Amino acid sequence: MCLEEAIRISRHIVSGLWLPKLPHEPLRNNPFGRSAAAKDGLACLPGAASSSSTPTPTPTPTPTTVPSTTTSTTVGGTSSTPAPTSTNCPTLPSSITLKAISKLPDPFTFVADGSKVTTKAQWQCRQQEISQLFQRYELGTLPPKPSSVTGSYSGSTLTVNVNNGGTSISFSVSVQLPSSGTAPYPAIIAMGGLSIPTPAGVAVLTFNNNDMAQQTDSTSRGKGKFYTLYGSSATASSMMAWAWGVSRIIDVLEVTPSLKLDLTKLAVSGCSRNGKGAMVAGAFEPRIALTIPQESGSGGGGCWRISDAMLAAGVNTQTASEIVGENVWFSTNFANYVRQVPNLPFDHHLLAALIAPRALLVIDNTGIDWLGPKSVWGCMKTANKVWQALGATANMGVSQVGNHNHCAFPSNEQGDLDAFINKFLKGQNTNTAFVKTDGANGLGFVDSDWVDWSVPTLT
Repeated sequence: MCLEEAIRISRHIVSGLWLPKLPHEPLRNNPFGRSAAAKDGLACLPGAASSSSTPTPTPTPTPTTVPSTTTSTTVGGTSSTPAPTSTNCPTLPSSITLKAISKLPDPFTFVADGSKVTTKAQWQCRQQEISQLFQRYELGTLPPKPSSVTGSYSGSTLTVNVNNGGTSISFSVSVQLPSSGTAPYPAIIAMGGLSIPTPAGVAVLTFNNNDMAQQTDSTSRGKGKFYTLYGSSATASSMMAWAWGVSRIIDVLEVTPSLKLDLTKLAVSGCSRNGKGAMVAGAFEPRIALTIPQESGSGGGGCWRISDAMLAAGVNTQTASEIVGENVWFSTNFANYVRQVPNLPFDHHLLAALIAPRALLVIDNTGIDWLGPKSVWGCMKTANKVWQALGATANMGVSQVGNHNHCAFPSNEQGDLDAFINKFLKGQNTNTAFVKTDGANGLGFVDSDWVDWSVPTLT
């Protein structure tokens, strides 16, 4: 219910059973009710709507290193999302008059000045702008890398120590090295645990994202180690705090050669609410080579606008106006827009676009209306147009299959998962150029209903 020259450029920008180990909670007004079973089952989704022009409240910005097995090393602070190399990016005004956009916003038009994206260098700039917009209106501010990040690796535990302005936190990551394959190993950072089959020859690092930022319910705001460091009033939502945590894990991995991991082949994955978190981490951390959100629903792979339309058509699907009252995955500022979704200058096809042209595999479920399968299908099918523009369609895939329980990975999706793992984590030549659903008639999604812009060929 809570549900790569281009690759290099991107790295310089920004059926089964319920899984009781995944942190889920009950939904309000959802088909799974408030039962304990639901609490261990589904996680979140998106949006509501309106149309008037709305002046933007100015957000309060949030203030804005790492070792071997026994020694401690410090790395200087830099931003998790480096700015593009070009110095000619349009500047996003501090205040924007928002205007209603009923269809999915154009990825290739700058909000700052209305100019068009025609080159890959300009796409870098547009990604920077999209990142700023998501931080301003939906996710809260992502702090830069702290002044000190240190760490150690012992046994099967990676310890991350962070100091910022005299305040310190420490958190641990469980490391499972593969029993096969050859070092250095590729690795998957698993949000809250891995709910896809563990690939052979791939290490798994389990990140307790709840420890970094709580997500019990709406009372979890400002609770967790991230907020110990930055204060309980930091604007970063829990999902942005998790993304920050993933970046600090990678900081430590970069100075911990004893782990023998290939840091050019890192993935992040999670299911349901943690699938949303995995997508946000992939969007804001350019060192992630492959992002695998699983059944992330609205607020993840789904678009707010399409989810609103589904609800209006009588489908019991989670929307933005519902989700903000359920938990703290989004910033407090986002609540000002959930009943005016068309006024948002983005939707989640643009969250996915922050990953482009790095690899993204969206795994989804057509069998659960609350997840908004039509919304996810339409949203990610639209996001795929960005990879088309970049000439990188083989780097983005959608695999949407129903007839199984939430977060229970179906065997008929194994080939799709293997294709992405083998290509982007193991360097093999596989077919990853697929965008597919088992939903009848494309779940009723009609491209022209939602897209009124053309796809350029970026040079």
